[in-house]
Amino acid sequence: MSDARDDLLTIDRRHLWRPYTSSEDHQTQTPLFIERAEGPYLYGAGGERYLDGSGAWWCNNLGHGHPRLRDALTRQAQDIMHCSMAGTVHPSAVLLAQELVDIAPPGLTRVFYSDNGSTSVEVALKMAFQYWQQNGRPGRTRFLALPGGYHGDTIGAMSVGDVGAFNGIFAPLFPGGRPAAEGLPDPTHADDEAGWDALFGALEAALRATPDEIAGVIVEPLIQGAAGMRTYPARYLQRLREVTREVDTFLICDEVFTGLGRTGTLWASTGAGIAPDLLCTAKGLSGGALPFSATLATERVFDGFRGDKTRALMHGHTFYGNPLGAAVAREVLAIYRDEQILERSQARGAQLAAGFARLAEVPGVLRTRSLGMVAAADLGAGGYLGKLGWAVHDEARTRGAQLRPLGDTIYVVPPLNIAESALDDLLAIVQASVAAALREQRVRDHV
Repeated sequence: MSDARDDLLTIDRRHLWRPYTSSEDHQTQTPLFIERAEGPYLYGAGGERYLDGSGAWWCNNLGHGHPRLRDALTRQAQDIMHCSMAGTVHPSAVLLAQELVDIAPPGLTRVFYSDNGSTSVEVALKMAFQYWQQNGRPGRTRFLALPGGYHGDTIGAMSVGDVGAFNGIFAPLFPGGRPAAEGLPDPTHADDEAGWDALFGALEAALRATPDEIAGVIVEPLIQGAAGMRTYPARYLQRLREVTREVDTFLICDEVFTGLGRTGTLWASTGAGIAPDLLCTAKGLSGGALPFSATLATERVFDGFRGDKTRALMHGHTFYGNPLGAAVAREVLAIYRDEQILERSQARGAQLAAGFARLAEVPGVLRTRSLGMVAAADLGAGGYLGKLGWAVHDEARTRGAQLRPLGDTIYVVPPLNIAESALDDLLAIVQASVAAALREQRVRDHV
C-alpha cells in the first residue's frame, strides 16, 4: 500500500496545483492520503483513522457519508443528473426553493442558484449593484464591508473581503482599486469590545456620510471565519440593520459558513435578530457532498428587475439548480427536521465550549472562544501566516485528528450531529496537541 501512496504522491507533485499552497511547499510537504470517510472520521489507505476537525473545510455539517444523502443522490441520478434551467425546470430545484424560503429569515422570498460560496456572493453583489443602476440611483457603485471579512476568492468576492493574505495582491483589480473595508478600524481580536465599537461606529458614519454611493453592506454575521473565527455581539448587527434601513441600502449576509446551524441557530442572522435583504448560502447546504449554493433575495430586490430583457439579471451558471445538488440539499433539510439536528447540537455546542474553556488554561494560549458548533483558540499574534497553528496541526495528526489552522489560530468545526464520545476524543487531542506544540515553542525560545 505504501508503494501505491508513493506513486500517487509522485503524480500529485508533478501535476496538481493544490489550493493555498506555495509551489515550494507543494514539493516538500506530504498531504494526508484519504481513501474513505464516515461520520466524523477520515480513513487512510492503511486503515488509520483521523477525526475531521475542520469539517472538510467547514461544510460537513452532517458528517461524512450520511446514508440518507447517499440514497438521495442515487435516487436523483436514476431520473436526471443535469439539465439546464434556461427555459426548463425540474422538481428538485422548484421544491428546494420553496423549502428554503420557508426556513429563511423573514422577507426573503426569491432563490437564485449557483455552485459555490464565492459565486453566491458574486450574485448578491451583482443583484444589489444592478438594482440601483436601473432603479434611479446609479451613483450607488460602492460596497462597504468589515475589516477581516472573507467572502470568497473570485474577483468580486475578494473586492469585499479584507484578509490580506488572500486578496491583498489583487487590490488593483477591485472597483476603484481598493477593498470595501478600506479606512475602517480593525478590532485586534475577537473580544476587543472597544475595537468593535469603533468599527461599527465608523461603518455607520460612512453610511450616513455617503448614502448615495453605497450599493450595499456585506457581513459575515456574528463570526468572521478566515479572520481567525472572530466573534462579535449581535447588537452590532442589529444597529447596522437599522442604519441600512434608514439610508435605504441593502444588507447582505454571507451565511456560506455561518448558516445551517453552525452558530447554534439555523441562520446566524436569525440568531442576531435581523433579516437581511440578500443572504448567501452554500457549504452545509449540500451537507458537504456536492458543489451547490443559493442566493436568497427579498421581493423588493426581485421587483427591481421587472421589465424587458435589458433589465434582467444577466447571470447564469451551467449547473444552476443542478438536480443532483438540489435533491441532496432537500434531503439535508429533511434530515435537519427528522433528526432534530439543531436541537441535538445544543448539547454538543456546550460540550465544545467547555472543552475550549479548559484549553484556555494551557500555558501559552492567549484566548479562546466558541459560538454554537465553532470553537477557536489564539496561540500567537502572527495572523494567517503564523506558524504555531501548523505545529498543532502536526501534533494532532500523530494523535489521530486532522486540523487546518488559520495561522496562529486553531479551531474545530465538527459535524452538528457528532457523537458525544467522538467530540470528547477530538477535544482531548486538541488539548494535548496545543500543549505539546506550545511546550516545544518555549523550548526553542530558550535555546
